[in-house]
Amino acid sequence: MEFKAGRTFLFRVPAGEDLLEAINRSAESRGIKTGVVMGIGSLRNPVVGYYSEEEKRYRSIELSGTFELLSLNGNISLKDGKPFAHLHVTLGDEEGRVFGGHLIRGEVFVAEVYIEELIGKPLERKDMGNNLWLWETER
Repeated sequence: MEFKAGRTFLFRVPAGEDLLEAINRSAESRGIKTGVVMGIGSLRNPVVGYYSEEEKRYRSIELSGTFELLSLNGNISLKDGKPFAHLHVTLGDEEGRVFGGHLIRGEVFVAEVYIEELIGKPLERKDMGNNLWLWETER
C-alpha cells in the first residue's frame, strides 16, 4: 500500500494521563485515520503485553515503579471505524534493565509524542482470529 505524508503533530501528554488513551483521543480529535507514532518520556506502573502463540492471547506483564520510555513506536489505523493506536514500547528501569512489549497501559510522568498522518486508503484492522486484529491488506 502506498501513502503520502500528511500533517505532522508534536505534543506533550499531561502527567497522570494514560499514554495509549491520550494518543487515541488525539488521533480521533484530529481526524487521523492512518499514521505513524513515535515518542519518548517516562511512564509509571506500565503494563506491557506479550502475544503467546500457544495460548492465542496477550499475556500482561505488570511493571511497578517509574520507567524511562526509551522508545515508543507504532501506528494508527482504523478498528471498528475509529482511530486505533497499536504501540510497542522499550522501557528502562533505574538499574538500566530493559523491558518491552505491546503497550497495554501506562500512566504518563512525562511524554513527548510525534504523529505523522499518512494520506491514502485507510488501513482497517479486522479480527483474524486468535485474538489478533490485523490490517486487512490488498493482495
